[in-house]
Amino acid sequence: MSSNLRIICAFVVLLSCFCTAASAQESTYVVSGRVIDRLTRQPVAYAAVVPVGQEQRGTSTDSLGRFRMARVRAGIHRLSASSVGYKTVVTPEYIVSAATPFIEIELEEDATQLEAVTVAPSPFRATAESPVGLQIIGLREIEKSPGANRDVSRIVRSYPGVSFSPVGYRNDLIVRGGGPSENKFYMDGIEIPNINHFATQGATGGPVSIVNADLIREINFYTGAFPADRAGALSSVLDFKLRDGNPEKQTFKATLGASEVSLSGSGHIGDKTSYLFSLRQSYLQLLFKMIGLPFLPNYIDGQFKVKTRISEHDELTVLGLAGFDNMKLNLDEEGEDAEYLLSYLPRIRQETFTVGAAWRHYAGRHVQEVALSHTYLNNRNLKYRDNNDSSEENLTLRLRSVEQKTTLRAGNRSYLGRWTLRQGAELSYSGYTNRTLQRLYADESVLSDYNTRLGIVGWGLFAGADYASADRRFTASVGVRADGCDYSPHMAQLWRRLSPRASLSYRLSKGWSLSGSAGLYYQLPPYTALGFKQEGALVNKALHYMRVGAFSAGAGWRLRDRLVISFEGFYKKYGDIPLSLADGIPLACKGNDYGVVGNEALRSSAEGRSYGVEAMARWQVPGKVNLVGSVTLFRSEYRSDACSAYIVSAWDSRFVVNVSGTYDLPRNWSVGARLCAVGGVPYTPYDTDKSSLVEAWNAQGRPYYDYGRYNDGRLDAFAQLDLRIDKTFYFRRCMLGLYIDLQNVTGSKLRQPDVLMSTGVIENPGAPAAEQRYRMKYIGQESGTLIPTLGITVEF
Repeated sequence: MSSNLRIICAFVVLLSCFCTAASAQESTYVVSGRVIDRLTRQPVAYAAVVPVGQEQRGTSTDSLGRFRMARVRAGIHRLSASSVGYKTVVTPEYIVSAATPFIEIELEEDATQLEAVTVAPSPFRATAESPVGLQIIGLREIEKSPGANRDVSRIVRSYPGVSFSPVGYRNDLIVRGGGPSENKFYMDGIEIPNINHFATQGATGGPVSIVNADLIREINFYTGAFPADRAGALSSVLDFKLRDGNPEKQTFKATLGASEVSLSGSGHIGDKTSYLFSLRQSYLQLLFKMIGLPFLPNYIDGQFKVKTRISEHDELTVLGLAGFDNMKLNLDEEGEDAEYLLSYLPRIRQETFTVGAAWRHYAGRHVQEVALSHTYLNNRNLKYRDNNDSSEENLTLRLRSVEQKTTLRAGNRSYLGRWTLRQGAELSYSGYTNRTLQRLYADESVLSDYNTRLGIVGWGLFAGADYASADRRFTASVGVRADGCDYSPHMAQLWRRLSPRASLSYRLSKGWSLSGSAGLYYQLPPYTALGFKQEGALVNKALHYMRVGAFSAGAGWRLRDRLVISFEGFYKKYGDIPLSLADGIPLACKGNDYGVVGNEALRSSAEGRSYGVEAMARWQVPGKVNLVGSVTLFRSEYRSDACSAYIVSAWDSRFVVNVSGTYDLPRNWSVGARLCAVGGVPYTPYDTDKSSLVEAWNAQGRPYYDYGRYNDGRLDAFAQLDLRIDKTFYFRRCMLGLYIDLQNVTGSKLRQPDVLMSTGVIENPGAPAAEQRYRMKYIGQESGTLIPTLGITVEF
């Protein structure tokens, strides 16, 4: 019996032992809440409320808009609410258990409804502003997605347009051929610069998410048609919707997951204030050591949300997110596989946090919001020669880089029958400092002693309008945004960055619809690039905002609101992308490794394009099946300027296939599987002649790439199968959940280019110093192993 099979059998036996200790009796619980008008905040009396899939348990609200349903089956469910004169609403998913929260449902007035409403619930939604490129991810997928371990960056991989790094310890999102730096993240409207621990400064990737899935109600994932009030995205927007705290009781949830142990809670303070909180401590370093990785990340993170209803028409929300990271090197790991990474990876410490407050005022058909937020990142890298920190003479790198941003945003949304109007403005101040001391790898000579400080004031305006026909078969949206900052006179001119966008959607029949969107989007280059100095002067003052013109069109077919099949085509045209003057590579092709990107001399001359087709099928049967399958075929290319030829980008994997699903069995069992396959990405061969020079190798301790043959090679395609088994026990006062998650069941191996390394032996010691060369060797690079995880959740 193979070692992998023995591990799987041991986990199955362990789970079976747990299962025999609990009753198989089906549990039911009371679900209560209230239904209110979304704009007036007044209760909606005598509205119909039913659990989707359990319509026999439906009820009506009383004169105060409150409802109470008894004997609702335990599990993950949605509710549907309807009333004469209002649009039918299907809520996000909720866990029905002993800790079921008080559920507040907001109904939107619909003047076209004059007669009784027929409930037609649907888990699939789109908006007039984003009829294409928008996916709504619910609680079931967040909780039970196979192989994702409740990490949001991994959950979205099942959707079209999303590629990924096959290396299992990276969370880089590659969306529609764009790089990891092109994604933006928001949490209840507050911007989060990065959602990953051990973030790559200047990009957005990392090994594991900071965001605790216990606090998430729903995720809006945009791969195109970005809302006008979400600035700076070129490839995707992940918009997290957090749960509200429980206004009736205090509940807690403890989780032992794949990489951490966590405690979260929900409750209330008085009648008007509710809260959520989460604390997590990782043991990821133990997992990485078990699978033989040469670095051991450890982290702590925390989140909170406090919401106060100041009055019937005013509410204040305060939220925070913090992460503390410490990555050590695993010096006990031996062998050539670890030698290369240990030779250059530094000790990494990071602290990051975001805190924000949003005040919302409901004034009839108009809703105003004012939000103030502050973000902070402190990134520190430390590296010693041969990883020997016994003496400061061995120091080769000491970096401390801090980024901060304070943002004030105000907006208004007006609901005027068939029209919805949006307007708003933003003002921000960003600060960046970097203090770096770097020495030659082989002696004590100072290669650079770098110090920079930068402050930028930024501003932005946005407006938009949505229209829906009386029968809602036709929707249209137009919007515009403009951004600027005082970094340079060119960047200060708002009219140079008008960002128009438009979307259309038409329902051909009950099942078929056609949709499309077009927009021009801008993103400020990273602070690492804007603040880069040489001889005490900023050298990148001529940089422009990066831009992309994005176009997409698609068709969708829906069957009884349970099955959706869609096809989309997209084309993205990039411009003003920063190009490295040192190696001639666009900055957009970097950022999928640890460290810092962008801290070099650049010019805004690179261009790019990405185009492809996507197909997706989503099948949901409440209480039974949740299946998502997608296929994406695409090309991603860049060139150094308008006169050069296009070459493939670092993200040009050509195809991505993902199939992920869960099936609910009797007695609260569920099984799930995910198959993901991605084409081989390009790679650049080494410059063996330059790398072997003693002076060149001693300058950085790593091989040099031959950028004259940029992305000439291509890796093999990679496929991985993940499995998951869940069992949930519902008791009178608590819920116990157990799961086994098996990543890479087949033990698929990712073959990467062999690494060129110095042996430390000089082949020609008698030659002049400039001509001396090291004897070189190649080290094979292969990764991929079965990673089994037992997860335990207790909610009470």
